[in-house]
Amino acid sequence: MDLPGPIHDFLLVFLGLVLILGGLAVVLLPNPIYSAFSLGLVLVCISLLYILSNSHFLAAAQLLIYVGAINVLIIFAVMFLNGSEYYKDLNPWTVGDGVTSVVCTSLFASLITTIPDTSWYGIVWTTKSNQILEQDLINNSQEIGIHLSTDFLIPFELISIILLVALIGAIALARQ
Repeated sequence: MDLPGPIHDFLLVFLGLVLILGGLAVVLLPNPIYSAFSLGLVLVCISLLYILSNSHFLAAAQLLIYVGAINVLIIFAVMFLNGSEYYKDLNPWTVGDGVTSVVCTSLFASLITTIPDTSWYGIVWTTKSNQILEQDLINNSQEIGIHLSTDFLIPFELISIILLVALIGAIALARQ
């Protein structure tokens, strides 16, 4: 999108704040349905960030795949669960909570130390016209496919396995 600098910066800051608050809402809200809706808000904001960076294909894929399919599946799985029976025997602190808190804290600390050391000068915001972007759409889609099947094959497959495990877990919880 070709926007003036102050408007573009304002939208980036606004979307960043909505992403942070939505992510906190996903983790901190006690009602899983509200958490799932907050996750949908986060995924929509990510697609808006893709639109701001002129990655329209990725924005459409984000909306179709993650918001349209996976988040809807999560919401249906959560709605099929009977939430009242799971809150009766809920312990305030378990071993899994301790492990999760250690993993999340270490991941946060590693990100805080890595982000300032990263050179962000190689990132270029595209300012091409729409006609040139439409011509480059096929080439960009092919490049994304090539990168997903060569350079990023292992992370791509790991993400698909994680999503499969989450789907199986949601089905197993819903059947009980």
